[in-house]
Amino acid sequence: MTPAAQSATPDAAPLLPADDPSIFEMDLRGLRRHWAARADLPAISAETMTGADRRAQALGYPELRLMEHAGTAVAAAVRALATDVDRWGTGPIVVLCGPGNNGGDGFVAARRLALAGASVIVAVVAADARPRGVSAARNWDRVARDKGIVKVHLATARDVAMFGLGVEKAAVVVDALLGTGVRGALREPIRSTVEVIGQARAAGVPVVAVDTPTAVDLSSGEPSDPAVSADLTVTFHRPKTGLLTRRGAAYAGRILVAPIGIPVEADRG
Repeated sequence: MTPAAQSATPDAAPLLPADDPSIFEMDLRGLRRHWAARADLPAISAETMTGADRRAQALGYPELRLMEHAGTAVAAAVRALATDVDRWGTGPIVVLCGPGNNGGDGFVAARRLALAGASVIVAVVAADARPRGVSAARNWDRVARDKGIVKVHLATARDVAMFGLGVEKAAVVVDALLGTGVRGALREPIRSTVEVIGQARAAGVPVVAVDTPTAVDLSSGEPSDPAVSADLTVTFHRPKTGLLTRRGAAYAGRILVAPIGIPVEADRG
């Protein structure tokens, strides 16, 4: 067994998401119980999480594998939420992916949702259609080869506005735009996409955020303007301080903390 295939907990249970097909049979309550050990850990800041991620990679836990676990956890949570609210199969799952690793998690989630039988639309919200990061780019390439997934490139605010027409027909919208690196006002086309997510949620479409709702600081919980308001946020490895503040929690909605294979020794840097 490779290091990334092992659980970060001493008893090696539960399995990590990409190795655990049972998570696609669970409702949200079941997922919360399944990953309860993660939620019970002390909360950490975005900076601490970034350090743990880097140390994990230095210890031989590849970024690509960590991303696979993260995206698979998101996919299972999206399926659980959609099933819980009777929206699974009622329309496409729309996955909005930014240019960085948050978008890479979204590409994995899109692929896993398609494997689970969902109709999936992936929108790349960035100047370039293909991400520059190695792991995100590799996961984009896998999505690009999947003829069952609809792909859209949204390079400008106008592209986003056109795409947003009819977004209320989505079964679920997944916010995989930006993770921990948000500073200051949002730029286009991300800003317009956040507004489209708001329109979808106002129309009754559930929103699932990857790691953090876009423009909500994982350390402080303070939002930029605009910021995504989610019904469910799937964050990784350990709870985040920002999502436990009053403001952060209001934007995050329900929170799941999923394991992604970062070992305990990576927390000790």
